[in-house]
Amino acid sequence: MNVSIIGTGYVGLVTGACLADIGNHVFCLDVDPRKIAILKDGGIPIYEPGLEGVVQSNVEAGRLDFSTDIQASVAHGDIQFIAVGTPPDEDGSADLQYVLAAARNIGRYMESFKVVVDKSTVPVGTADKVSAAIQEELDKRGRSDLGFSVVSNPEFLKEGAAVDDFMRPDRIVIGVSGDDNGRRALASMRELYAPFNRNHERTRVMDVRSAEFTKYAANAMLATRISFMNELANLADRVGADIEAVRQGIGADPRIGYSFLYAGTGYGGSCFPKDIQALTRIARENGQTLRVLESVEAVNDEQKTVLTDKVFARFGQDLSKHCFALWGLAFKPNTDDMREAPSRVVIGALLRAGARIVAHDPIAAEETQRVLALDFADAPQLLDRISYAKSPMAAVDGADALIIVTEWKAYRSPNLERLKTTMKSPVVFDGRNLYEPALMKAAGVIYHGIGRNSLHAA
Repeated sequence: MNVSIIGTGYVGLVTGACLADIGNHVFCLDVDPRKIAILKDGGIPIYEPGLEGVVQSNVEAGRLDFSTDIQASVAHGDIQFIAVGTPPDEDGSADLQYVLAAARNIGRYMESFKVVVDKSTVPVGTADKVSAAIQEELDKRGRSDLGFSVVSNPEFLKEGAAVDDFMRPDRIVIGVSGDDNGRRALASMRELYAPFNRNHERTRVMDVRSAEFTKYAANAMLATRISFMNELANLADRVGADIEAVRQGIGADPRIGYSFLYAGTGYGGSCFPKDIQALTRIARENGQTLRVLESVEAVNDEQKTVLTDKVFARFGQDLSKHCFALWGLAFKPNTDDMREAPSRVVIGALLRAGARIVAHDPIAAEETQRVLALDFADAPQLLDRISYAKSPMAAVDGADALIIVTEWKAYRSPNLERLKTTMKSPVVFDGRNLYEPALMKAAGVIYHGIGRNSLHAA
């Protein structure tokens, strides 16, 4: 099939590359000429494990093209995926300007029936706005005879595992209208996704608004589990319980399960924070308060300060004589994404308290420097107090304490004896509970986890 992808970010590029990999001819459009130049030169403008190989092999096979030519993009694809950004507005609502601009371009240039797919995460009712934008452009051209249907097909990709998630989906949600055009669109979508359903049927067909709602509901549930566990972890520290033992105890219940029950420094990234904000905003616009989700967001904001609270409790409020090693910068492993990353809160608090930081991250150091320049626009001189090490052990050399923010595999099994002798003082603040408190204590390391009964372990 001929498919056009509008937007070459995480969702668009992964979607385009994976659809090409199963035999479709995919045209990827982006209005950013820099991105397209990188892609045409064989590069990848984002970091996503496994993606570069998929892109390169399909470019070489002639199934994947990149361009800034809007008219050519509209002409190419019988199915037009809109996969552009929906950043949060100042009021927390999703900004649809890029989605609607893409819709208008489709209406401006289409010459045949189009299936228009909202792949971006969008509020309930966006398909109606997309449809209206396309129809307005068709009316301007006097081409109301041209048919189209807007479909909601939300993505459920995890950064760091997006290619595998796309190629082995646990569900494919398709929201369509009930008219003739909607049925025609559904037939096209079933044909497109047929290769993913050979083992068993993964498609969930529903009305458009329910599909739009499903994406927000899924992220809201996952974020709720994270904040719930973080609140319990903070209480566990006070009452002397071990949150990891609690996690295993409740996770054994099949009604609960183990996923997304790990205590830590809070969630970040491009999805959970903005989707929770957007959903609560939608509720307010419809006369309802989502009290649980408002609490989820508040708990998460506070959780990002838990590590630094522990640091201040041990070293005091003035950190001008202290140096800290920081392991992990990206909001999660296997990505360089720094959007809403807890490390930014940790770094901000430490630098403004006078500390020096030596940070390590396998991938995200360059992106960190870019975002910190924005975070510290009011005090750029503070950035002179942070440097970046080429290895985890180089970061801890002479440090007063080690702070772990991201659970990269490279941090899971350090040489504790070397760690203890390399550091100025053997103190570890583990924001991801990578280590067992008893083992750390036996190794002579003062260990502060999240909800790991760290006061007793020390």
